[in-house]
Amino acid sequence: MNQKKGTQEEQYNALYEVAEKHGISEFGIMANQSWNEDPKRTLFTLSRYKFVSKMLSGLNSALEIGCADAFGTRLVQQTVKNITVVDFDPLFIHDIKRRYNKYWPLNYHVHDLLTTPVDGEFDAVYCLDVLEHILPKDENLFIKNSIASIGRNGIFIAGMPSTESQAYASKQSKEGHVNCKSGEKFKEEMKQYFHNVFLFSMNDEVVHTGYAPMSQYLIVLCTGKK
Repeated sequence: MNQKKGTQEEQYNALYEVAEKHGISEFGIMANQSWNEDPKRTLFTLSRYKFVSKMLSGLNSALEIGCADAFGTRLVQQTVKNITVVDFDPLFIHDIKRRYNKYWPLNYHVHDLLTTPVDGEFDAVYCLDVLEHILPKDENLFIKNSIASIGRNGIFIAGMPSTESQAYASKQSKEGHVNCKSGEKFKEEMKQYFHNVFLFSMNDEVVHTGYAPMSQYLIVLCTGKK
């Protein structure tokens, strides 16, 4: 006997409708690793994107630098009209293209910020878990090229693990983290480029304004480009 397609509670038949429209979504290649090896880390990452989405809510355009698989970018797409994402690694851009959903449009391409700025002007630029991978000698060039894509009234958001957190970081993380900072140093350095720098801290998935040396992750929100 064939069972009728549908759920026991009629309102949940929308599950089938969404599946037919979008298909069954899959994780990006980076999110897939965290989901399978340490699921809570996926939550931590998505919480950072939620913070960005709230801070940039209502803007017309934003650029994400170092997007990796752009799995968390969809949270920002909920609140910002036009999103462009770039990464210097073609593997990630190929993964984005493979999973592309026309109902969640975004622009994506390969770009190395250590060469040139991204063409165009955006209301905001953000990068999460990127600066700690930039060698200190290249940091000034990276930041200048990054913020060249925003006007004087633009917003820049950057997030990175704190120096203090590295004692507990995984082997994989430590190999790529060459430029972590304390909260005080992060804020001080960003003041070279912006008149206003607001420092936030994170422990697990919680963003707060607490004591930076006890935080696992740091986020700066910057305005008033110099």
